[in-house]
Amino acid sequence: MQTQSYIVKQPIHDAKNDLCAYEILYVEEGGNNLVEDSAAANAIETLLMQFKDDGFLEGKTAYINFTPGLLFRNVPQIFDAEKLVIQIEEDVLLNPLAMKLIQKYRKQNYKIALKGFEFNGRYLSALDSIDIIKLNFKRKTVPKESVAEIAKGLGKEIVAYNIEDIETYDLAKKIGVQYMQGSYIGTILPEKVHRMQHLQSNFFQLMIAITKDEVDFNEIENLISRDVTLTYALLKLVNSSYFALRNKVESVQQALVILGLGQLRQWIYLLSFQPDSELPSEFIKISFMRANFCAELLPLAKDMPISKSEAYLMGMFSTLGSLLDVPLAEALKELSISEYIIDALLKQEGRAGLLYSLVLYYEQGNWIGMSNNAEELGIPVNIISQKYFECVDMMNETWENLSAMSEKSQA
Repeated sequence: MQTQSYIVKQPIHDAKNDLCAYEILYVEEGGNNLVEDSAAANAIETLLMQFKDDGFLEGKTAYINFTPGLLFRNVPQIFDAEKLVIQIEEDVLLNPLAMKLIQKYRKQNYKIALKGFEFNGRYLSALDSIDIIKLNFKRKTVPKESVAEIAKGLGKEIVAYNIEDIETYDLAKKIGVQYMQGSYIGTILPEKVHRMQHLQSNFFQLMIAITKDEVDFNEIENLISRDVTLTYALLKLVNSSYFALRNKVESVQQALVILGLGQLRQWIYLLSFQPDSELPSEFIKISFMRANFCAELLPLAKDMPISKSEAYLMGMFSTLGSLLDVPLAEALKELSISEYIIDALLKQEGRAGLLYSLVLYYEQGNWIGMSNNAEELGIPVNIISQKYFECVDMMNETWENLSAMSEKSQA
């Protein structure tokens, strides 16, 4: 019987909150990373081979955990030195053969990161082979300020990971780490991008209208036509060089016919994010990714009280509170959406809540929580990774289309 592997990428941001790398988390079915076993190592090697390209990593550096078993198989050589940080756990420091390989890779210009480090006399001699220390902010017993001070004294860069709330974020900033990783990081937005006025317009009603199972174009035309900003933006788009029309379009109805449903949806998503150039791309991609992942998993789940389009909205609106700089509950109460979605997003309750938390568990690399939710929903666990990668592809394609539309609509 073939062993199921899971893999996910988690963003790593620099001190300016710009995306600079991804950590690639992987595990075998059941939550055990059995890479010392030959069959399991083969599976991981195949997986990394498949997803080392720029499409999955978006041209960013990959932080990947390597045990002695994978180091002995020379798996790091799959990646170019400038695109890989070899990540190891503390136990590797005590393996003389593995450390010889680490030193070899370092001479080949690979960077080495040590994950979850706590200073211990046994490890100090091995720190010469380490470039980056990853500091676990979930572990309460670690004296983070002291570790950061010593690491800086040794000339090591620091990645703070498990940054899950504003308290850990503020502490990481205070002690001066160079990089951060965690669910809170992707939701941090510059002050100037917060737009409460969206709740006071019909914009989000338009978002809901275009994601219905049966789209009513008359409803969409009415929603756009009564908002001068939306009407202007739509007509500007269809009359841009992107469409290269011979005759100028002067009505909303005609513009909707030219766009079609697919491009109309992309345009609405574009409007929801692009006008503020300060909005981090990773934040936008989290919204798209959650929306697509929820929608793709929904048909596989049993006894769901929401539709596929509602599942999409659930994922898309999960970042709404951060976008508008208000509590999520306050943002959601302005919208005419299902109570199932509201309960799922605010309390992770009900079967919709199970689906939403499954997506969050996968994001976080919480494979046991993800598997438990999948079992309760009746979703075959062996298809979830496949759906994840399909959604990554969909998100990347959507992003490329949005970028092209944005550039050409300015022409």
